[in-house]
Amino acid sequence: MEAANFYLTAPRVLTESGWKNHAFVRVEQGRIAAIADKPDDDLPVQRFSYGSLIPGFIDVQVNGGGGVLFNQQPTRATLQTMLQAHARFGTTAMLPTVITDSIEVMQQAANTIASAIAQQEPGIIGIHFEGPHLSLAKKGVHPPAYIRQLSDAEWQLYQRQDLGIKVVTLAPEKVAPELIAELVAVGVHVCLGHSNADSATVQAALTAGATGFTHLYNGMSPLQSREPGMVGTALVDASSWCGIILDGHHLHPLAALLAYQAKAKGKLMLVTDAMSPVGTEQQEFAFFQGKVVRHGNRLTDPSGSLAGSVLDMVSAVQNARQQLGVSLAEAIAMASANPADFLGCADQIGRLAVGKQADIIWLDEDAEVQRSWVKGQPFFLNHHYT
Repeated sequence: MEAANFYLTAPRVLTESGWKNHAFVRVEQGRIAAIADKPDDDLPVQRFSYGSLIPGFIDVQVNGGGGVLFNQQPTRATLQTMLQAHARFGTTAMLPTVITDSIEVMQQAANTIASAIAQQEPGIIGIHFEGPHLSLAKKGVHPPAYIRQLSDAEWQLYQRQDLGIKVVTLAPEKVAPELIAELVAVGVHVCLGHSNADSATVQAALTAGATGFTHLYNGMSPLQSREPGMVGTALVDASSWCGIILDGHHLHPLAALLAYQAKAKGKLMLVTDAMSPVGTEQQEFAFFQGKVVRHGNRLTDPSGSLAGSVLDMVSAVQNARQQLGVSLAEAIAMASANPADFLGCADQIGRLAVGKQADIIWLDEDAEVQRSWVKGQPFFLNHHYT
């Protein structure tokens, strides 16, 4: 354990009000106590002569990493492997994601998350159930055998209050607005996705309390001239957030740019939809009754359908800069502040500001993660750094 109270300083510090040069971030008992021009006491100072201090990244959609998938092994060991794999790339908070599966797998995953949160596992802030209440027409690689209506068994899971932040992705044509409202009432952040719904159905779900869209453009009814579909409705709606997978495969750069230009400011968030190969050289892995094969940084099932990604968060930030033409600060916000706002935890994480949790990344000048801290404690250290 490092000292509980200390300062961090680097040539640039990204605060909630913008960049500050050579600022000192005072960390006390896991929180940011001050951001000042100089230390005002004799606490230890960790000085970095280059690079930037920025808020840690928050990934809302993480299926796996480090060679493991949460669905296949929903255990604490899997969570820790995923955390280690993604920590290298700046993730300091994640929602491990369970894609469409049996109720038993969902229950085991929920129990594992509850245990991790009870024991304050650094980096685990909740769970994302992506399915099983989806549209067969837009299922992607989700196994059709497990796609089903919302039943009492799932309700028992979604009502649990020991899971941290809860996100459920569903198709609004499969879950009525009144049920969406009930999910929201028990603390679920409802995302819309894997859906063939028309615009009216999507708007009814938004009115009922849905606040997000899962991997915009992918697995959803497209924008057309006489029927805006889920894509068009998502882009127009000013109050909801859209996750986007900027890996160069899930959407064309122009489609990404359209989303950025159309969507209200602060409402796009970078997600990885990461599968087990992230952080490894794994070339293929079993996936339900089939397998997924890696081709460079593209993952497909035997039919050629995209099957998640090998994207990491710091690469997503870099891709946002290149594809959207945004500043580094704005790209970082898409990976930190924006998801924190969506998840309702912006009072705790997502920005470097007094009173917030000290989830911090030291990023070098090549935009590689050298170190990170969660609640002021070391989370990742690049051993190549000297």
